[in-house]
Amino acid sequence: MPYEMLEVTNKEELTLITINRPKALNALNRKVLEELDGALTRFEQDGASKVCVITGAGEKAFVAGADISGMADMTPLEAQAFCRFGQEVFLKIEAIEKPVLAAVNGFALGGGTELVLACDLVYASDKARFGQPEINLGIIPGFGGTQRLAKVIGMRRAKEWIYLGDMVDAHTAKAFSLVNEVFPPEKLMDEVEAVAKKLAAKSPFALGQAKKTIERGLLLDLYAGSVLEREAFSMTFASEDSREGMQAFLEKRKPAFKGK
Repeated sequence: MPYEMLEVTNKEELTLITINRPKALNALNRKVLEELDGALTRFEQDGASKVCVITGAGEKAFVAGADISGMADMTPLEAQAFCRFGQEVFLKIEAIEKPVLAAVNGFALGGGTELVLACDLVYASDKARFGQPEINLGIIPGFGGTQRLAKVIGMRRAKEWIYLGDMVDAHTAKAFSLVNEVFPPEKLMDEVEAVAKKLAAKSPFALGQAKKTIERGLLLDLYAGSVLEREAFSMTFASEDSREGMQAFLEKRKPAFKGK
């Protein structure tokens, strides 16, 4: 399917989604979100693709936020619909039982930070910048920032980011656990692809169960989360991958997982 706002390429077991509006610093508008929603659905349904990486086109931005030119004249009802759709797309990232990685090559502000928050693992260029600057426009985050940010970096730090609207650099973001690792710009994609290859070699079923259990467990108390974990743990024993993995361990060889 042709895209206007994205570049989607498949490389072996990896799907790479590049948000391609470099002149607009890859800002999110309705069209971008619609195409991202479609690309994520196709990734989810593609049995050959095991890992997705999302990045931004150009050297300046990952996603510099939502497209303000399209938001400036929205009515409250239009803003609500835009907010709902953005939230649904980012919730889909969490619901897909495959790893989705962010390769943050530049500014990740507003909706860009919110997109990062929805991804499983986050790797950044040392030129990347993060923040929730919506307060400077007289609005607040609308794609999950007020909810996910506090879970990742803590309530008081999240309030500071959202109340002040300042930017932080990649190393600060890593210190706050928003970013897994920071790399020089020229090494970012190679390093992310290396992680993707390691993930692709794991059992897809076990990865899916792990992701589902972690994501849903954040919404539960410890007892309910432990029940969820017990059910997911036992389900992995119904897979051929579990038998292959344990047999390979006993035979001191690498497992050959088939996703069954």
